[in-house]
Amino acid sequence: MNVIRGLHNLKKYPGSVVTIGNFDGVHIGHQHIISRLVEKSKQLGLPSIIISFSPTPQSFFGRESATLSNFKQKHRLLEKLGLDAHLIIKFDAQLSKLSAQDFINEILLKKLGVRFCLIGDDFRFGAGRMGDFKLLKDFAQQHNFEVENTQSILCASCRASSSKIRELLSQGEFNSVAKMLGREFSISGKIIHGKQLGRTINFPTINVPIKRNISPVLGVFAVQVDLLGKLFNGVCNIGKRPTVNGENILLEVFLFDFNQDVYGEFSNIIFKLKIRDEQKFDSFDQLKEQIKLDTQTAKDFFN
Repeated sequence: MNVIRGLHNLKKYPGSVVTIGNFDGVHIGHQHIISRLVEKSKQLGLPSIIISFSPTPQSFFGRESATLSNFKQKHRLLEKLGLDAHLIIKFDAQLSKLSAQDFINEILLKKLGVRFCLIGDDFRFGAGRMGDFKLLKDFAQQHNFEVENTQSILCASCRASSSKIRELLSQGEFNSVAKMLGREFSISGKIIHGKQLGRTINFPTINVPIKRNISPVLGVFAVQVDLLGKLFNGVCNIGKRPTVNGENILLEVFLFDFNQDVYGEFSNIIFKLKIRDEQKFDSFDQLKEQIKLDTQTAKDFFN
């Protein structure tokens, strides 16, 4: 899948099939949209293109929410679905003032030569969010392209959406999340050097940076870690570590029966069970005793 970063890197397409959205988490609703887009791409013999924005319009207007997948995770998931290209448009003050009509004319028609456009049933675009399915249909009739909207995908009588998944994650409902995502929720990244404070209380951890302002999960969890081609069980803390006056969100995992140097290795942390919320302890001894309890809870879960 070709990644096009910015309109200045976009070469003019003679024709394409397009969908637009953030696709955070690439859940089953997103998968349904992309599957239909790829199907239409093959029928028409045209490249399939997904358009998203960075930062998201919500973040630009100060309504930032936790992201379910980082860029690398999202790229891998989208690529597996057979897309040809991912166009990432910088969302700034200038773009925020672009009317929905100009977005269609300047980007969809002139740049992408759109022949088929697929959008979600609640999709809005353009300045003031004035663009919708009806406007696209009007332009389609004038400029000879197709527009199709997708109905919501239900999961256990609930609409599959990124916001619903965030809500379920905050409640520790990982089984329900897995059904909506079509896979278990995980966070991936390279293992970095930490302050090695865990070693001082006999709980050495692997540390993975959280490259997002808001994490979709916070607290202590039983997890499995895909590392070095194997799955390891462990207990994970994700948060600011208030006992040691931490300021940045960090993901730390204590792996059971593990003693290897894995700095720089790629890991994927799969969340299985929420044990408790993060809390501040008065001393390292209290923290150590609580980690023992958390570890036993995680081991009981896996057993």
